Amino acid sequence: METPEVESKLEEQQFWDELDTILSTPCPTQHQIDVQLRSYLQLISTYRDDYLQSEYDMVKCGFRLIDSKVFSEHKTYVRRRFVGRFLKEPSNSARLHVITATLLYDGIDNPKTFELMLEQNAFARLIDLIWKDVTRLNFGFHKLLLEVFYEMCRIQKLRSQDLEILQDDFIKHLLEQVEEGGGDPDDPYNYAIVKVLLVLNEQYMLSELGMREEGPPPTNRVVKVLSFNGPDFKTFGENIILLLNRETETPTQLLILKLLFLLFTTSRTYEYFYTNDLCVLVDVMIRSLADLPEEENTLRHMYLRVFHPLLSHTQLRHPPHYKRAEIIKLLNQLSNVKSQHFSPADPTTLRLVSRCNKVDWLSDSPIEETAHELARQYLGMSLQDVGSSMSVVEVAAVKEKAPTKPGSKKKERGAPPPPPPGRVRGVWGGLEKAPPPPEVNVEHPKCEPPKCEPKKSLPLANGSLRRRGPPPPIPSARSVHAVKVGVATDS
Repeated sequence: METPEVESKLEEQQFWDELDTILSTPCPTQHQIDVQLRSYLQLISTYRDDYLQSEYDMVKCGFRLIDSKVFSEHKTYVRRRFVGRFLKEPSNSARLHVITATLLYDGIDNPKTFELMLEQNAFARLIDLIWKDVTRLNFGFHKLLLEVFYEMCRIQKLRSQDLEILQDDFIKHLLEQVEEGGGDPDDPYNYAIVKVLLVLNEQYMLSELGMREEGPPPTNRVVKVLSFNGPDFKTFGENIILLLNRETETPTQLLILKLLFLLFTTSRTYEYFYTNDLCVLVDVMIRSLADLPEEENTLRHMYLRVFHPLLSHTQLRHPPHYKRAEIIKLLNQLSNVKSQHFSPADPTTLRLVSRCNKVDWLSDSPIEETAHELARQYLGMSLQDVGSSMSVVEVAAVKEKAPTKPGSKKKERGAPPPPPPGRVRGVWGGLEKAPPPPEVNVEHPKCEPPKCEPKKSLPLANGSLRRRGPPPPIPSARSVHAVKVGVATDS
């Protein structure tokens, strides 16, 4: 079968029709398969600038091949040919872009594709493309390469010679890309880089388990770079905590928790994270441990393994201790062997909870233990289940009186009642006889004739006389209108 020549420029729909025609041609021999694949890639390369501008169009071409008859009948041979081309195609070619998309989506459904890539030493080629050959300006292709890298490392264990290819500068390059991206957790490009770093850490941990008998394991370059250059890559730490808060897939959560465990148990990275991010992590862990279903023992155990070094090694070990009461309550719930609603806790959970309970600032202080003992002896109660966030010891330490409301006319609680009539309170609070009231001297005014002349009576209608009103009252000694009051003083 000869390669068809394109005499005139095809329209967009004609391009897709021609692509389907090439892939639908029967190929009984390997030579015919090779000719068909070359025709397929040549057509894509020719019309790249016209109809294949987006990442979606490139992936669409890859799925056309995966769904074709030639691929369904000769999968193994087509995969091997594409892996070989992946190693040789120029980094800026459209053919390499489509080959990468085809290998990725075929490998997600068939892990043998990624195993074949590792067997054919495609790992080194992948690192070079991500690190040196493909710039971030080619966003879609670079993200596609990162996804292939992640999937290849996720489904299989890397060989020792593959890990030796990795260098500190490659890890720094990935971390710098996260920093330059502004730390947006919703950015799919940053998300792809973070997942690559997480899966590389997993590979180093696997190699350490498998090479203990053979010799010293390779250095974990992810932890090494963060140990010596952690302050330069704080955004990565923020992203993995935010990712743990949002992630719903158990494998990804385990990858994050494993890296956190190493960072919290390595002295140089005890305080790699910001304190605010650690508080967010505590909230996430409290919520996750409280909400995990019973069958998620693996994830629960991993959370508890991370919880202990988080509380004992990081900045959280210094006061004020964040969410202390909530953490103690959670650990008590997890260690409850018998409950009306939950089955008994498994031995591993009990052991890990017991380890967390031994954190210094979670254990009771001598003062609190004394308060618990006094409460049991004299009050007949336990302070363990008190719902208030303020302990009895903290309440007793408050010595200042509560401020009273300004202008309040309420009598102060505990003040003595007012004395009865005829008694006053002495200097020492007793009742004494009240002193006699001061003597009052009243002077009667002199009545002058013109002013004291009685008023004339008015005649009534029948001719009789009658006064206008009742007779004037007699001046009283206490009337302020008719008397002048003075206080007598002893001479």
